[in-house]
Amino acid sequence: MEACIQLYKQYIKLERSLSPKTVEAYLHDIEKLNEFLGGRKKLEEVKLEDLQDFMASLYDDKISARSQARIISGLKSFYKFLLFDHKIVHDPTELLDAPKIGRHLPEVLSIPEIEAILDSIDLSKPEGHRNKAIIEVMYGCGLRVSEVVNLRISNLYFRDNYIRIIGKGDKERLVPIGQTAQNAIRLYMEGARAHVKIKKGEEDIVFLNRRGARLTREMIFMMIKQAAEAAGVTKTISPHTFRHSFATHLVEGGADLRAVQEMLGHESITTTEIYTHLDRSYIKDIIERYHPRK
Repeated sequence: MEACIQLYKQYIKLERSLSPKTVEAYLHDIEKLNEFLGGRKKLEEVKLEDLQDFMASLYDDKISARSQARIISGLKSFYKFLLFDHKIVHDPTELLDAPKIGRHLPEVLSIPEIEAILDSIDLSKPEGHRNKAIIEVMYGCGLRVSEVVNLRISNLYFRDNYIRIIGKGDKERLVPIGQTAQNAIRLYMEGARAHVKIKKGEEDIVFLNRRGARLTREMIFMMIKQAAEAAGVTKTISPHTFRHSFATHLVEGGADLRAVQEMLGHESITTTEIYTHLDRSYIKDIIERYHPRK
């Protein structure tokens, strides 16, 4: 079984291209189950009842429902691999239910709120055009904060109106970029960035701090928080809020969900489906316009 676990590790790392952290988490889930079994059974002998007892122990240990669901996901992946590799005949996780988790609708900014945040940025300061370009790119392209931090000049294809993104698990995708975001990046690169002494090895990074090194996630988070406060936006927001707003505005505008999935870099369409929620004012308007007993 130890050899099977090593083969599984190679499979999720190389064939499924999962990130090192996800690989580590999946292997930890297997080890946790093995510890629970305590030598009473081998992993390949596990039945549904054993897994249910294991999940009950996690509940007793006050492991959150979200963490339980993630552990089940890891175990399902492992046993499907064993079944596919003919190491077991029946998959014991097939009927294993995950705990119900309430789906959280992310905070979304309205277009006037986004414009207010952009207008609140002081462009007379050295970092002004950089900060505005960061927000334009996050909202205009739906990027994760890690993707903004690591955005490279060599991956900007403005002639074709695309940027190349290296996302989770080192997966690449091409994301369209509009003229507004392009112009914001150009203004920053031709202005403030051109006067920064760039640290060795960071020459290809788009967004730099005043010492010529790439920004940290924390720096972008603080910048956004300050801009939101200056704009009078009271919602609790983070860099991810602009990604949520990007997707929500596209879907509410009628964009194809598969296209939004590709732009966001989601592996599963179910992750993207959270953006099919509509704001209450829109639903209220539809009822008032079309319901016969409005």
